[in-house]
Amino acid sequence: MTPVEIAHQLSDGVDELTFTPPVTHVYNPLAYAQAASDQYLTQWARPGVKALLLGMNPGPWGMAQTGVPFGEVNAARDFLAIDAAISRPDHEHPKRPIEGLRCDRSEVSGRRLWEWAREDFGTAEAFFDTFFVWNYCPLAFLEESGKNRTPDKLPAAERAALFPLCDLALQQMVAAIRPGIVIGIGAFATKQAKAAGLPAELEVGTVLHPSPASPAANRGWAEQARVQLATLMPT
Repeated sequence: MTPVEIAHQLSDGVDELTFTPPVTHVYNPLAYAQAASDQYLTQWARPGVKALLLGMNPGPWGMAQTGVPFGEVNAARDFLAIDAAISRPDHEHPKRPIEGLRCDRSEVSGRRLWEWAREDFGTAEAFFDTFFVWNYCPLAFLEESGKNRTPDKLPAAERAALFPLCDLALQQMVAAIRPGIVIGIGAFATKQAKAAGLPAELEVGTVLHPSPASPAANRGWAEQARVQLATLMPT
């Protein structure tokens, strides 16, 4: 399967699921931002990369807006050259509107990741010759207040329905991209990668998540990530 086909299959699968309070709104950017997601995958998913960088799930000001993992709006538009039309979810949270590439909010995690990519590689072409970025779970979960709820906080039964679909998509993406290593961005993505049924010979590593909620990441995420990546991917 191609990366685009994998994303479409995953999107269709997760759209069949239901979630209960405190989750009141579920965003699937692989669906309402499908054109942008397809553009990202078509342009930048390249077989034979050194590493697949695996995130957790969309943030409300990142992939939820752009359809791109860690998809901070300015980076998606200006660095990754995403210009596809983005629609809106049918059930939209009034405090978390989807404005697509017109959104003026900046997701810190995505900004940190793509600024590192620009600083170290110069161009998206050079970055994606080495890396591909994918999220384990394609859904964003919002509570009535607008608070983001991460997948690990879902009830066990909901995780049991969701995670096998995410595992299968990750297995398929690994088969399509053929990375030398899968690197989880943060503890959750690393844990899920290790449990996803990937080929036994494929190493799974980890780097610090760039979230502003992480005190360590706020002390210079890019510098720490460079050290960790150098250990995982010696030249």
